[in-house]
Amino acid sequence: MAESEIHRLRSVSDLHRFNRISAPEHPLISLIDYGQIQPQAHANELRWIQEFYTISLKRNVVGKYRYGQQSYDFDEGLMTFFSPEQVISVQLIEADLTTHKPSGWILAIHPDFFFGTSLARNIRKYPFFNYSTREALFLSEKEEGIIDGILQNIKSEYQANLDQFSQQIIVSQLELLLNYSERFYKRQFLTRKVSNHQILDQLEELLETYFKESKTVEASIPSVHDIAEDLNLSSDYLSSMLKNLTGQTTQQHIHNKLIEKAKVKLSTTNLTVSQIAYELGFEHPQSFSKLFKSKTKQTPIEFRTSFN
Repeated sequence: MAESEIHRLRSVSDLHRFNRISAPEHPLISLIDYGQIQPQAHANELRWIQEFYTISLKRNVVGKYRYGQQSYDFDEGLMTFFSPEQVISVQLIEADLTTHKPSGWILAIHPDFFFGTSLARNIRKYPFFNYSTREALFLSEKEEGIIDGILQNIKSEYQANLDQFSQQIIVSQLELLLNYSERFYKRQFLTRKVSNHQILDQLEELLETYFKESKTVEASIPSVHDIAEDLNLSSDYLSSMLKNLTGQTTQQHIHNKLIEKAKVKLSTTNLTVSQIAYELGFEHPQSFSKLFKSKTKQTPIEFRTSFN
């Protein structure tokens, strides 16, 4: 079956038209009732690229969403964050809407709304806009109440008579929403310890495989992207999870495993420092020596000498 057409949604108004709902009250920001969305007729899959941000909470969605390379069924209430220029698709599934009533909301914000405000720069610091849909945020009832309250403040503000304070008040509410979301993600990292520690075990096994003794000069140091892809996670989600659980990023875990293997080679073999560097995937021995000293406060030669 041929892939469905990819629609490009350039504005918040395009999003409203795409979902067959009335025009937005503000051209750059809109809070949409998900229950009012009407999927396009005669389409079993919709695909689009949007030039704006969306923050959503969806429940009982009749369909499967795909964002990047991951998919998720929204049978429970899940919060997701989509950034501009990402391909999003949804496979529509027929269902009895009397028993499977979709609900929730979509907050759409065009980047032009942030122009001249702190959020124009700071929105890039929130990593969850780069998470995949399978890494969505599960909200407790209390947390959902907090988010709903902020959203209603935003809606009330853009529905009111706009003045010179309106933009900054809405931006402040958006920053509050994002900061709460960051807090709730941290809670999720800590409360879902069983699955997260399974990922830690998988990471350890994966790094062990990458740096196994049989590696040859064709080896290369695995990138954060390589590791995350092998674990079926996004790079940002994996690093955020590890940072919250262990205090270290994915890159730091890779470096720690690399140094661990280097120490074994330095203390148990007669390989030169250059040979060890190449076996571990370094193109330049100097880069290996620099990293080793930054981690151990010793050069590789000094570390080897300490065993003699």
